[in-house]
Amino acid sequence: MRGRGGRLGLGVAALALAVLVGVLSAGEARADLKVCNRLSFVVEAALGLEEKGATATRGWFRLDPGQCRTVLQGAVEADQLYLHARALPVYGPSPEPQSGHADLCVGTGDFLIAAARACRPPQRFARFAAVKPTETPEGLVAALAEEAEYSDEQARLAGIQRLLVLAGYDVNPVDGVKGPKTEGAIAQFIKDRGLPAEARAAQNFFDLLIEAAQQPAASGFSWCNDTRYAVMAAVGTEEKGAIVARGWYRIEPGKCLRPEVAGKPRRLYSFGEAIDADGQPVRRGDHRLAWGGGLTLCTREARFELSDHKDCAAAGFDATGFVPVDLAGRPSTTVRFQE
Repeated sequence: MRGRGGRLGLGVAALALAVLVGVLSAGEARADLKVCNRLSFVVEAALGLEEKGATATRGWFRLDPGQCRTVLQGAVEADQLYLHARALPVYGPSPEPQSGHADLCVGTGDFLIAAARACRPPQRFARFAAVKPTETPEGLVAALAEEAEYSDEQARLAGIQRLLVLAGYDVNPVDGVKGPKTEGAIAQFIKDRGLPAEARAAQNFFDLLIEAAQQPAASGFSWCNDTRYAVMAAVGTEEKGAIVARGWYRIEPGKCLRPEVAGKPRRLYSFGEAIDADGQPVRRGDHRLAWGGGLTLCTREARFELSDHKDCAAAGFDATGFVPVDLAGRPSTTVRFQE
């Protein structure tokens, strides 16, 4: 069924704070503390320090995927260190951690709170995890990680993939693995934004990705799903005298997605169908909730790429009605799926 198509895997619930749990010996001093982000999310982190019964917090420290940042310089003297991390709003609501070791106060902007166990408005409590940093030649290091256990390089690539998906590019799965699909999407993003080829290594690359994720339909062709259901979509493009139909692309409710479209076509063909939580077509009376038109192209329930549409049924495919979408002279075109 179409519901079996690749999921976007964007739930921020995947965000996990996996740190080395332990306690520093009382009065133990170490040089410089660095936090490394091995999550596929851009996060803001806060640090807690407990010494002789007093606990202070400071933050926020932004960390891009794959980035390591020094959060304390000089000797680190504390009985206990704590960390808290939250994903940026571009990913959607960040869940509250279900486990941790202390509820400490955080501020709304840059903050330093000397007495962090008694909050004063607008401060609020956040769940912190106790950490025992690893000793390295460069100093102490604590890592934020998720179940995939990315290296720094893999986390950076997975973070790029995740934001490209939010920006409407088809880069699934988000796995931190190099491949032609990911490389093509990065190249297309750089081209769409008019950036130099070396932009992907620039310090502000994640800022550019976040900006694009907040405006997913800024250029090219995109679908946007304004319904409460997931939508499975397919696109047809004219290539070498034939129409090549590709699908399925899964667009979650409230999200946009940019399918793979080679070159700069003057026209393409679009189809979308809403599915429920079980992957079954959503119905309105006797009809499926779908968005198509009068041009018949072949599709099938699994992922497909088809160019022969003469007799769909005889070939074991479904005959599906696509709607033409005119792209000529338009910097951006968006098809919106609405109930």
